[in-house]
Amino acid sequence: MKKEELYRYIGIVVGTFITSLAFNFFLIPNKIAPGGISGIATVLYYLFRLPVGVTMLVMNIPLFIAGVKTLGGVFGLKSLIATILLSFFIDIIKVEPLTHDVMLASVYGGIAMGVGLGIVFKSGATTGGTDLAAKIVHKFFPFITIGWLLFVIDFCVVIMAAVVFGPEMALYALVSLFIASKLIDIIQEGLNRAKAFIIISDHNDAIGRAVMEKMGRGVTNLLGEGMFTGTKKRVLLCVVSRLEITRLKNIVYEIDPKAFVILTDVREVIGEGFTWK
Repeated sequence: MKKEELYRYIGIVVGTFITSLAFNFFLIPNKIAPGGISGIATVLYYLFRLPVGVTMLVMNIPLFIAGVKTLGGVFGLKSLIATILLSFFIDIIKVEPLTHDVMLASVYGGIAMGVGLGIVFKSGATTGGTDLAAKIVHKFFPFITIGWLLFVIDFCVVIMAAVVFGPEMALYALVSLFIASKLIDIIQEGLNRAKAFIIISDHNDAIGRAVMEKMGRGVTNLLGEGMFTGTKKRVLLCVVSRLEITRLKNIVYEIDPKAFVILTDVREVIGEGFTWK
């Protein structure tokens, strides 16, 4: 087994363990049904005392059949392992809840669940349920983030749980879902966010040299054309960390106070000069 593949399986174990702690420490003891198969399993636990982990495992079988057909056998194997581990951890780990304050439980449960599921997704798997459903939909509609898909699908399950636990508990569940979806997206996309500068100036050569010499950053020279005048002009593109924004601005405007600068957010950077995520 390759080292990268080993790390993915380790990530699956760690992620499912963290997710199980979210359920056992915060969510299940406080009747917070955080959507999906786990939310349905939580409702069934309080109605019929069925083990949450076993219920989740049984309900995931049809989704796995669809997942293997859509996402491939390797993905299905990893997700099967993740689902079995999560079900096992939830039923086997017996701990006292850390709090009976429902608001605290919804916030910290959402954080732990988001971190755990984010690690599992980053490792190339899901924990089944709506996680797997979101991954299948994302396969066909990649412009929709997995975190948002989870939020929409799980929202429907929360409404169902509100019938059993009441509307107030459903609102707490939505808090957990929202926090978890944001954490999932952050872990999926990475924290190595940066800023991209697009610079239009009559002094591109001087600005480019100054940036490379003083900041050690690469600069790309692009060819542009003004639509109004038809004049061809070079455009500089440079990506820097957030801590370097002011320094780059100063370099540009010291050389050309009339420079036209566009500053945009970069959600993730992979490559030389930036930490790989």
